[in-house]
Amino acid sequence: QVQLVESGGGLVQAGGSLRLSCAASGSIFSINAMGWYRQGPGKQRELVANITSGGVTKYADSVKDRFTISRDNAKNTVYLQMNSLKPEDTAVYSCNAEGLTYSRSRYYPYNSWGQGTQVTVSS
Repeated sequence: QVQLVESGGGLVQAGGSLRLSCAASGSIFSINAMGWYRQGPGKQRELVANITSGGVTKYADSVKDRFTISRDNAKNTVYLQMNSLKPEDTAVYSCNAEGLTYSRSRYYPYNSWGQGTQVTVSS
């Protein structure tokens, strides 16, 4: 079982910055991809950014050039640096990770989610 714990959300004025962190723990054999999703009021959940174990990144068009995703493989942690925040970035941001977990010498795929952290950007 793999658990994800997020931190770093909060209230910020438009144009400001926030940094989100997400740490994975548990029976981790591997973490292939880690990513951030968000769900704004009345909207569907959408991918914000993700990063593979090799460092390949993907961003939503709406956050390119403003957000940067990075990861520390030694700490099983992914970060999301958010700059030039806009009111439309207001959402609950959730961390996701997928890879292999282990139990009794056997390996299983997992896809885990964090509890979510609120990001509110005021105009």
